Amino acid sequence: MGTAIEFEKEKLIIGVIYHDTEVYRRALEILTEKFGPVEDASEPYSFSREYSTYYDEELGGEGIRQILSFRDTVDPSRQAEIKVFTNELEKSFSPDGTRLINLDPGLINHGRLLLSTTKQTGFRIALSDGIYSELTLYWARGAWQKLPWTYRDYQSERVQRFITMVRKKYLDERRKHLAPKPRRKC
Repeated sequence: MGTAIEFEKEKLIIGVIYHDTEVYRRALEILTEKFGPVEDASEPYSFSREYSTYYDEELGGEGIRQILSFRDTVDPSRQAEIKVFTNELEKSFSPDGTRLINLDPGLINHGRLLLSTTKQTGFRIALSDGIYSELTLYWARGAWQKLPWTYRDYQSERVQRFITMVRKKYLDERRKHLAPKPRRKC
């Protein structure tokens, strides 16, 4: 019989799509109050021009994507709680029901990237509170491997370069915490 152990903490990322930079700035302040400082941010890029105009009408114009990586790691069992929080934050910027910002939290560890969603489908795993988890990418053979449902932007070289850097920082931190402590000489 196996023994349940405490989960290793993982790197929190949040993919943001916005049009209004003031809304983005205000949301970023709230996110850093909740999750700690942003350690790294990808270069912003036009989600609308490169991938889809799906969000443009709701956002009020061209959707800009940026992915944030937070310095502090989190317990992966908090994945649903984090998505519920980001959904509530989206709603707080949507007084008339029109979403002005899209927030997609995810977790990176040594071997995978999970994204959180409210959309149920056969390959997503129910967590709690109507939140599902999706294995979006996994690490094998020295690179990120996609799945049939991996979002196109997460398949891109740009995003994979960023999340590879996040993964490397995560692994460096992990090595420091898991490394055996030097013995004291008597």
